[in-house]
Amino acid sequence: MTSGQVESSESDLSALEDKDTFISKRNGDATQENVLGNDSSESDSESSSESNSVDTDEADPDESDEESEKKKLKLVLIEPEVKVQQPCEHCKIQQGTQERVTPRTLSRGQLWLKLDAEGIYECTITGLIFEVTTSAVIEYSLLSWTKYAAYIKDPWIIVGPIFDVKCTPPSVLTSIQFPHTLCLNDHSSGMTFNVFHFKNNSPEFERSVDHSSTHIKWNVSSLSPVGPVIEKYDPVYYHGVVILYKVVSDLPSLEFRVYIASNNSSDIKDVSKSVRNSLNKFIKIEKPPCHRLLQGGKRYRLISDPEADITPEEIQFGDHSTLAVKPFFEVRLEQPMELTLTLMDLESNETVWKAKLRESDWTIPVQNDNKPRRITNSTRRRKSSTSLSGDEICNKRLKSHDTSDGIKTKSVLTDQQLMILAKKMGKDWKVIGIQCLRLSVEDIEQIAAKEEDVNMYKCMMLRKWRDSEQNNGTAKSLYECLKYDASHEVLEILRGFLEQT
Repeated sequence: MTSGQVESSESDLSALEDKDTFISKRNGDATQENVLGNDSSESDSESSSESNSVDTDEADPDESDEESEKKKLKLVLIEPEVKVQQPCEHCKIQQGTQERVTPRTLSRGQLWLKLDAEGIYECTITGLIFEVTTSAVIEYSLLSWTKYAAYIKDPWIIVGPIFDVKCTPPSVLTSIQFPHTLCLNDHSSGMTFNVFHFKNNSPEFERSVDHSSTHIKWNVSSLSPVGPVIEKYDPVYYHGVVILYKVVSDLPSLEFRVYIASNNSSDIKDVSKSVRNSLNKFIKIEKPPCHRLLQGGKRYRLISDPEADITPEEIQFGDHSTLAVKPFFEVRLEQPMELTLTLMDLESNETVWKAKLRESDWTIPVQNDNKPRRITNSTRRRKSSTSLSGDEICNKRLKSHDTSDGIKTKSVLTDQQLMILAKKMGKDWKVIGIQCLRLSVEDIEQIAAKEEDVNMYKCMMLRKWRDSEQNNGTAKSLYECLKYDASHEVLEILRGFLEQT
């Protein structure tokens, strides 16, 4: 294997579980997706994932042509959440010497790289740049800033995505460069970036060692959730994105959600998660990015032609990374028709973004059919009633795909098993809950306020993770979360649970 090449060997069962989890969570009326990152419902792994390495064109021998076509329609609503951020014309781009590598996508949004030699490597999916002194295996995932909202206060501003990074062996990873979302233009010389580093159950703000128009370099002190921040200054210019969704409905009216955000993968992922958790069904509409930079503190208005009902009238742009609910414009037209949406700077009256929406933007061409098919709620109901659900597909395939030693992995952990584990967890259980199980500080505080026995705290924490994982709250899944951080005794108990199922 050449330097930086990604290793692709994994068990057939793991690959199958990743794929079926992806399909069932994203398309069943249960819960969710994540292409990278991370998030199955509240537990987020935060890379809630559902892997973007899923081969949607793979044929199933037990599947009819009609079922295959319906599956394609299901997958049409899936969109990647993590993209390498592109600089604007104002940014002075310096070409680095790093080798570009593509990671393997594991379950729960984890990305995996095997690097075979000393060097500097850039991830083609996230834009992260790793510097290693020898061969290494790096596993990393995109997180949400909302988990750390309580710690991000003035004067700190979030300026890029937050990641959880692990390296084996840890000492060989000497630096990480994080992509940032600012347009520095002529302001780069006097700026000092920091990184928010959550370790030992508390935040630290550490100085960066260098920065460019696209990245912030940090010398690794230890490995845990890390993301770029900066002390507030004025004006702050962001590379922005407009994220557009249409409500899927049988009604003749048109309804859209329009989000404006910085080009921050964590922020974009949160928007996608918010849409997935809505009671409505949505289809994402791809349109060009912002024509101009977005400025922190400025107010923007969305207008339409023909005139539509738009709420609210304006939105003040800023760092919304820590907000659990992201602000958006709701656009409604009583009758279906083409329309043009324009985002305006309220102060200067300049056009920041403009796009024309056509019916073809939310209809899907169907193979062997001359007419495009409009996605509606009734279409989704017909699919689900005539084809297997994601869980049924998963169960069906698992019958013929067991692990080599005969261990089955799909039994959800019981309360009794969780209490056995809780009694063996140490004083670092809060850190494990936040760092490994993706619970928030508020989750931990709420658990600690309900009971007096510390073992009950731990059990309730594990139970919250299990319930948020739903059918994936298994011993195997918990082992994958804890394998780098839990004690040997806890991991041995989990292995024992696997042998019992």
